[in-house]
Amino acid sequence: MLALTEQLQLTSSMAAPIWLWAFSVSLALIPSAFGNSEGDALYTLRKSLVDPDNVLHSWDPNLVNPCTWFHVTCNQDSRVTRVDLGNSNLSGHLVPELGKLEHLQESGTLQKQHPRNHPC
Repeated sequence: MLALTEQLQLTSSMAAPIWLWAFSVSLALIPSAFGNSEGDALYTLRKSLVDPDNVLHSWDPNLVNPCTWFHVTCNQDSRVTRVDLGNSNLSGHLVPELGKLEHLQESGTLQKQHPRNHPC
């Protein structure tokens, strides 16, 4: 009978650290599951652009990680390092939220298109 009591105490004392560990792991995953500031910034950019060819169709705000989006490159820590929108037939304006891309090293050419002058 004493052995059963000791076994229950051991099981109870082990349950707390396991529960605490599981809780800690779930808290660490919450930022990934509920949003990504870099993804939010890029999606804000997408909303500010006219995309007649739908080249930014993969920029889905429901996807946790923008590293899976076309035209976006990330480092090994899943931080955006490059956005390549050159030759994409996009128009619009840049947004201040792009400042959230703290690891951005270079961006593709953003070409400003001018209307052609046609003789009258």
